[in-house]
Amino acid sequence: MDGGNLRRGRSERGSAADRRVSRREFVKAAGATGAAVGVAGCTALGSGTDANTVQWLADSNVTGAASDVREGLYEAGLSRDVSLEILAGPSSTDARQQQIQRWLDAGLSNPDLIMTDSGWTIPFIVRQQLVNFTGNPAVPDRLVERIENQYFESIVQTAKHPQTGDLYGMPLFLDVPTMLYRRDLIEEAGYSPKRENWASESIRWKRFARAVRDALDRNRDLQYGFTFQAAAYEGLSCCDFNEFMSSFGGAYFGGRDTLFGPVGERPVTVNTQPVIDSIRMIRTFIGGPDDPHALDGYAGPISPRAVLSWIEDSSLAPFTNGNAVAHRNWPYAIPISREALGNKLGVMPIPYAVTERQSRYRNIGGPVASLGGWHVTINPHTEKLDRAVEVLRAMATRSFRLTLLNVIGWLPPEPKLLDSRASRELLGDAVEPLRVAGENAIPRPVTVVWPQESTKIAQIVNDTYGGGIAPAEAMRTLQSQLVEIENYNG
Repeated sequence: MDGGNLRRGRSERGSAADRRVSRREFVKAAGATGAAVGVAGCTALGSGTDANTVQWLADSNVTGAASDVREGLYEAGLSRDVSLEILAGPSSTDARQQQIQRWLDAGLSNPDLIMTDSGWTIPFIVRQQLVNFTGNPAVPDRLVERIENQYFESIVQTAKHPQTGDLYGMPLFLDVPTMLYRRDLIEEAGYSPKRENWASESIRWKRFARAVRDALDRNRDLQYGFTFQAAAYEGLSCCDFNEFMSSFGGAYFGGRDTLFGPVGERPVTVNTQPVIDSIRMIRTFIGGPDDPHALDGYAGPISPRAVLSWIEDSSLAPFTNGNAVAHRNWPYAIPISREALGNKLGVMPIPYAVTERQSRYRNIGGPVASLGGWHVTINPHTEKLDRAVEVLRAMATRSFRLTLLNVIGWLPPEPKLLDSRASRELLGDAVEPLRVAGENAIPRPVTVVWPQESTKIAQIVNDTYGGGIAPAEAMRTLQSQLVEIENYNG
């Protein structure tokens, strides 16, 4: 899935000042959209009654590294008079959302700080169930300006009110996918990814498919060419299909400007040629030129029908086992793949079919990557707003962002920090593709009706990818269903 449903592992404790996570530890810690957030955590509030104790609902990664996290905050300037109590929410992001909803509905003052998924923060904002940072005397204007001006724009947008533009959260970490590939096999097939700078200048889907097919033809013992996630689940609607469609210049609701509503007033635009063509490309990847809806000019087959049941981890295994040429996944997969493949691994941004100029929508097209990540927000019922803001200010510092990177493996949501030496030490030459992905990230269209729409999208897209329904017919059906949902709830 996207960064909202993550797999995280516990980090060993140590000094936050000099701790550096190993590659194996990062493999356990770094985000995997599609798996669970940590392990089942605390579902009841702690005491938090002391006036100087701030409660933070986070996840098991943070509780597992609580010593490092606290020390990192103190070293970042948080007063040692402030005690931070860290709680781990439920393992499922959906269960976490429901738990937070119950607590806020009940008007509970704890926890003071809440870690919210970028995929469902906006509905809480629209319901005015989080503290508004903009114009709030308790929140420094400089902090708000820093978030708005120095963080990746796409993730900041998921912490803002879609109508007023007010800021209600601070991005904690970024999650964006890249394309992993076997550099050795691609080079043997006659391509020069290093000379052509695939790491920062993404290639077109046509060239990508041809390169993968050529590598397969030269290595007939390989089982798969391109592996990805196309099961009928949230990860298809929010992420893989969203990327494929956007890279062709298509959109769910008429571009980026209407991603977050208003529901019932925005156009539904899935029944358009770019969206249909993106489906035809995947049909070609799976079925090859014999598919009745294959897209001319695209090599195939390069993907197995198994992608129709694969999510993140199941799709990754063939690649790390050396049985695939290329693989689309989240940052957690990079160190896993590097450990398995060594210098045979290449990383590049997601390929594309059309440029932004060739798309009818602004900032659609090119190497689009699905957005994942989490925010830190403030409970509007907190009785310790000033203390909560103190913690938030420490969290915003460069040193604490690097603590999270070193201890847990969370990617900083600021371009400058992602390009820092600490990031390069951990991610190597994957930093540049991740930066490109962050700059071109596209959120899922988060509104109160997205859960309904996401289910319909995943079911229909999975069906048409698998050949059960023609692409054009599938999008006519989906168009009708999305219009019905929008009009009913608008």
